[in-house]
Amino acid sequence: MRRWSVVVPKVASVDAQDRGAVQQEQPVTLEAVERRVLWLSTAIIDHANRVRPNPSGLKVGGHQASSASMTSIMTALWFHALTSEDRVSVKPHASPVLHAINYLLGELDESYLTTLRAFGGLQSYPSRSKDPDPVDYSTGSVGIGATAPLWGALARRYVEGHFGGVGTGRQYSLLGDAELDEGAIWEAIQDPAVPDLGEVVWVVDLNRQSLDRVVPGIAAERLQATFAAAGWQVITLKYGHLLRELFTRPGGEALRARIDAMGNPEYQRLLRCSADQLRERLPGTGSTAAPIAGLIAELDDATLLAALRNLGGHDLGTLCEAYDAVDDTRPTVIFAYTVKGHRLPTEGHPQNHSSLLTGDQMRALADSLGTDLDRPWTPFTEGSAEADLCAAAARRLRRPLREPQAPPTVPPDLGRAAPSGTGTTQQALGRVLLDLTRQAPRAAGRIVTVSPDVSSTTNLGGWLNKVGVWSPAERTNWFADDAETILHWREKQTGQHMELGIAETNLVGLLGELGATWSRWGQPLLPIGVVYDPFVNRALEPWSFGIYAGGQSILVGTPAGVTLAPEGGAHQSITTPSLGVEQPGCVSYEPAFAIDTEWCLLAALGNLGRPEGNSAYLRLSTRPVDQSLAAVPSDPAARERRRRQVTAGGYRLRQHDQPAVTLAAMGAMVPQALAAADRLAALGYGADVVCVTSPDLLFRALQARRGLADAPDWILDQIFPAERATPLLTVLDGHPHTLAFLATVNNVPVATLGVSGFGQSGDLQDVYRYHGIDTDSIVAAGLDLID
Repeated sequence: MRRWSVVVPKVASVDAQDRGAVQQEQPVTLEAVERRVLWLSTAIIDHANRVRPNPSGLKVGGHQASSASMTSIMTALWFHALTSEDRVSVKPHASPVLHAINYLLGELDESYLTTLRAFGGLQSYPSRSKDPDPVDYSTGSVGIGATAPLWGALARRYVEGHFGGVGTGRQYSLLGDAELDEGAIWEAIQDPAVPDLGEVVWVVDLNRQSLDRVVPGIAAERLQATFAAAGWQVITLKYGHLLRELFTRPGGEALRARIDAMGNPEYQRLLRCSADQLRERLPGTGSTAAPIAGLIAELDDATLLAALRNLGGHDLGTLCEAYDAVDDTRPTVIFAYTVKGHRLPTEGHPQNHSSLLTGDQMRALADSLGTDLDRPWTPFTEGSAEADLCAAAARRLRRPLREPQAPPTVPPDLGRAAPSGTGTTQQALGRVLLDLTRQAPRAAGRIVTVSPDVSSTTNLGGWLNKVGVWSPAERTNWFADDAETILHWREKQTGQHMELGIAETNLVGLLGELGATWSRWGQPLLPIGVVYDPFVNRALEPWSFGIYAGGQSILVGTPAGVTLAPEGGAHQSITTPSLGVEQPGCVSYEPAFAIDTEWCLLAALGNLGRPEGNSAYLRLSTRPVDQSLAAVPSDPAARERRRRQVTAGGYRLRQHDQPAVTLAAMGAMVPQALAAADRLAALGYGADVVCVTSPDLLFRALQARRGLADAPDWILDQIFPAERATPLLTVLDGHPHTLAFLATVNNVPVATLGVSGFGQSGDLQDVYRYHGIDTDSIVAAGLDLID
């Protein structure tokens, strides 16, 4: 695991005019560096597959063609345009290019060049937490890494506005054109917060190939129009200087029209032709054939072959001009036409995505690029123009190191008396946030909440009224004087709530970047995202990827389960409790009472913004529950013991003198379990009741007891003591297998109740009865176990 270090950019900004003068490199030198980047990236993959011993015989893999299409784009970016304040998300299959550049910049030791996809070595795709060299954004899940710089830009603006010291800088995203098929891309660019992000620059590697084929049709103009309609600056780099010069000659306009109208498959096939075949095929038919044939007849073979490949994404001068022309007042997308596998023997072939060069092909490539296959990692000669260019770029891009600020202390208990009357765990969420503003203002000042247009329906209204809505600039609240307005939508730079459109993928993307500010800029935030629990599945992949990338946040799913009875199956979650158990880097909680919610939320907040921290998932409910059922001890020591048990995974809520069965219930089902225990007692069968607050932590404790994990296991002895072991009945508003493992604590007979089918609309008791989780069903299952 890579050790986290925080890089803090220089505070002085780099304006558009300065950027053009950042690097006065000579074209011939930049081209030499590009050739070396191409060689290194190709050789890194070659060594992993053809040279390094592979006793298992499993395919190692790598993407030489996908890397080759990016070498010009990335060389021009790193060695001409980037500043120390900028951040870059690199498309997954171009990770070897990033490592090659980092090696030339002195940021990666030569010993790692032979470790691509090896244990402890260079990762398959760029990883902030696992790679040994600088990686700004983790990528690998298509569409998620590409959009991350949007949310990174928002996170940087938020931190700068509230705490300062993180400077400015562009947020670049380098992505493949096939990645634009992902819906996450279009959800992101349509969000209302994005058109103001002038620091965002996307560069699309338009190589017109996907994994399996040449992309049919010509979609570039449609894609460009979509970005333009969303308010983006659109720059298209279709042709390089050589082709553009040919277009000015007699027959040039015909040649341009021919290539413009040519379908992707035909163009790709021409890349596989010899010069003689090209002279025959390129003119085509019709009235433009003769002018084109006349034009290309004047060209020697080498120039003709080079011209067909002289696309904008491989022309360093064209790329540098584009980077210098970025409008910093709005997002920019650069469509850079490229050839997949550029300059490799596999260039343009429809099946080149995972193809690997042979030993003979690698030796020929080394000769053509001026390097040596037997000494593949030889650096530039010291004092050469290329070495000087790399050294100058390294100095320009070096970021000063600074240890991250420690996150604020979050109190484990706010000291509030246990609530009386009825209440919901969802209501407790908003109440705890407000209490923190009064009792722990320093911690509350680091909290930022995010919602996809569901703030009012998830009980964040009071918090939102207190702290305001974050906006890059203050906006007029036209309903401030409306007496009937309850939710006060005050948008200002000091607000602590961020509202996005109705797209859960966007919400968790932003949540991940807000949760990474501790490692990216040394400023820890305590981010909380609120989403309807049925839609957690939709958000799960990008949220999980954000955790993998080092983002620490809290995701609150509410309301949850079939307990949301009138809403029907479309809004009733089933699998989310078990997903919380299975998610790495995250602790899941499902409290039953308001005080349990407070303690779990405070514990989760206290684990954010630190190297050893982790994310959390809270599953909350809108079911009103009699809070006296929690039976919170009044004695301070006993109360603290209860709090420790709650945040460790559960507690014994009721204990019978002579138990015949143990009922382990979670969340909204605890009242049913208590009622069932009373019924069983009336029938002469004592029942212990365990309130499970985190099956996740209990499973970890069980694994630790067996020597399979490193976690405390004391909680198991306190809530499932061996001397009180009885048959176990588990019940939750979710899939029954979530709690089934609890039977193995003492190896007792078990019955598991829960929800394993799509929900129904109806009254709460009708829906519970339908799924077999009502009190009658619990009593019947308990009697079956006892008998």
